[in-house]
Amino acid sequence: MTTITAEAGTSAQQYVQSVYEAVIKRNPHESEFHQAIKEILDSLTPVFAKHPKYMKQGILERIVEPERVVYFRVPWVDDKGVTQVNRGFRVQFNSAIGPYKGGLRFHPSVNASIIKFLGFEQIFKNSLTGLPIGGGKGGSDFDPKGKSDNEIMKFTQSFMTELYKYIGPDEDVPAGDIGVGAREIGYMFGQYKRIKGGHEAGVLTGKGIIYGGSLTRTEATGYGCVYFVNEMLEAKGLSFQDSTVVVSGSGNVSIYAIDKATQLGAKVVACSDSNGYIYDPRGINLHTVKRLKEVERKRISEYVNEHPHAVYTEGCAGIWTIPCDIALPCATQNEIDEEAAKLLVSNGVKAIGEGANMPSTLEAIEVFLENRVLFGPAKAANAGGVAVSALEMSQNSMRLSWTFEEVDAKLHGIMKNIYQNSVKAAEAYGHSGNLVVGANIAGFIRVADAMLAQGVV
Repeated sequence: MTTITAEAGTSAQQYVQSVYEAVIKRNPHESEFHQAIKEILDSLTPVFAKHPKYMKQGILERIVEPERVVYFRVPWVDDKGVTQVNRGFRVQFNSAIGPYKGGLRFHPSVNASIIKFLGFEQIFKNSLTGLPIGGGKGGSDFDPKGKSDNEIMKFTQSFMTELYKYIGPDEDVPAGDIGVGAREIGYMFGQYKRIKGGHEAGVLTGKGIIYGGSLTRTEATGYGCVYFVNEMLEAKGLSFQDSTVVVSGSGNVSIYAIDKATQLGAKVVACSDSNGYIYDPRGINLHTVKRLKEVERKRISEYVNEHPHAVYTEGCAGIWTIPCDIALPCATQNEIDEEAAKLLVSNGVKAIGEGANMPSTLEAIEVFLENRVLFGPAKAANAGGVAVSALEMSQNSMRLSWTFEEVDAKLHGIMKNIYQNSVKAAEAYGHSGNLVVGANIAGFIRVADAMLAQGVV
């Protein structure tokens, strides 16, 4: 990729566009990665106009190219004795401010494009936390649904047998993501110990409490999203109290977003899984959802068997037809498209908080911003999980365990700072109130300055 400098008479806008076009050319057919790049680059033109030093040093060309991409085979034997083969990925995107940090996703949709988009987003999300962690992401196209505990263990052990070569407490610290929870992290940690010897607690986060995990980690992403949205609401004289909320998904992020929103006085009326969604006008019974999803590992459709006044509908996209004051997309990428966004706006939505990674398409985001809907972008609103992962790393390094209340207070403070820094950055660069631009700029500048300080590496 050829660096285009300010001395050559290139405007900031031309520079940003040229880098984006080069990314498309070098990474064909990777639509998710292209989308993540465009979403961030569109925000950065005023930064380059004000600080041409970033153009002169080719910061953008370097930051869009991963430092390392690892792609490997994962063979394992299922319960029928049949050998299966999956693909494993780890993208170590940027380590300017600390060791690579980002989750592992196990889902059939996982490919190089998705992992690169997630890894690129992770750079700026991690930067926004103010903690010393770089950006990375990984995973596999393995589908844990319907697999026995024994099959999960065999797969994760095989996965870690290759991954262990590239990770470490001061190099790369993976965590969980879609399809990777406490069970999977436990199996991987055990295999890492088996291969490496010793007890390097800081090599993975999201661990069980009894072997180095952190209290509040399970709740962190969902709680953090609600804390961020609450900051947006309070700035406009609004609150969760007596608001109607729709939360997509029913996994870890969704469950604890529902939990915290309910604690703040909201009524959450809908949630979903990949098969469909439930609508409960009386308010979602969180105890039932937690038992079905966390303990019994059943589909969300089972909810109506215990709450017959609720309605289950096949197809998860329809959840956005339900009128609400606050929408928290916590399921997966691109779940809210332009049509869904327009429907949410017409039904009176006041605020959106992205609990998942890039759950709104670029077109949907434009709809929200044009209609002055309060919008918390994923890299800001979704940062609570990785923030507490970094706090878990700190506890591991110090051989300490903080209380739930201590970690929760630190999380709340981090999310408040992310909101305030995003607001300030948006105002400083002429986009007051636009938290997409603000979060992108605030996250970028911290990484870019670290890269400048470290030379061309």
